[in-house]
Amino acid sequence: MLYEDNHLIAVNKPSGVLVQGDASGALSMMDMIKEYIRKKHRKPGNVFLGLVHRLDRPVSGVVLFARTSKAASRISEQFRSRTVEKTYWALVHGTPSQALGGVTSYLKIGENKVTLAKEGEKAAKEAVLSYSTLWRVKGKTLLEIRLHTGRKHQIRAQLSAIGHPIEGDVKYGAPWHLEQGSIRLAAKSLTFRHPTRRERITIEAPAPEWAATGKP
Repeated sequence: MLYEDNHLIAVNKPSGVLVQGDASGALSMMDMIKEYIRKKHRKPGNVFLGLVHRLDRPVSGVVLFARTSKAASRISEQFRSRTVEKTYWALVHGTPSQALGGVTSYLKIGENKVTLAKEGEKAAKEAVLSYSTLWRVKGKTLLEIRLHTGRKHQIRAQLSAIGHPIEGDVKYGAPWHLEQGSIRLAAKSLTFRHPTRRERITIEAPAPEWAATGKP
């Protein structure tokens, strides 16, 4: 558990775990947190838990949930208005030509993955991110990424498009798989306005094992 109060709860999601249940029937973070709340607070019956954002199944890191409908509404609005600061770490193949940079492109959802599109193309949406280099070693680079938009598979598609796919992300051009289908992408932190206290807070996940030492 990364954070918990009467309005919010945040966890460090492992790679390979669903945020929300799907047709596979696999146990999800929502299932686990509802059971945690039910036991801790001795709540019979259904437990309210608001889903305010998602991470892809192979991505690890901070996932935030709302414990009340008011908190869910207020946090969701912050995501929609892009006032939530989202920071990710990604271990990529190769080294970007600039240690600091940004990527702006247009993306659209294809049949199996997100693809690049042209401005004005039907269903294309603008995607913007910026990055800084944390370290480089043995043909790989650890990037810290700030998301300025929140498109499906945005980081994965945009880093692949500039020639630096995320390690393990075979769908987007990585040369090999990792165990259990994981990829080296982690949601490192979220900064947002608390739904009732109105102060801005930051929730941060510990550095993943693959990023902590500088030795992938």
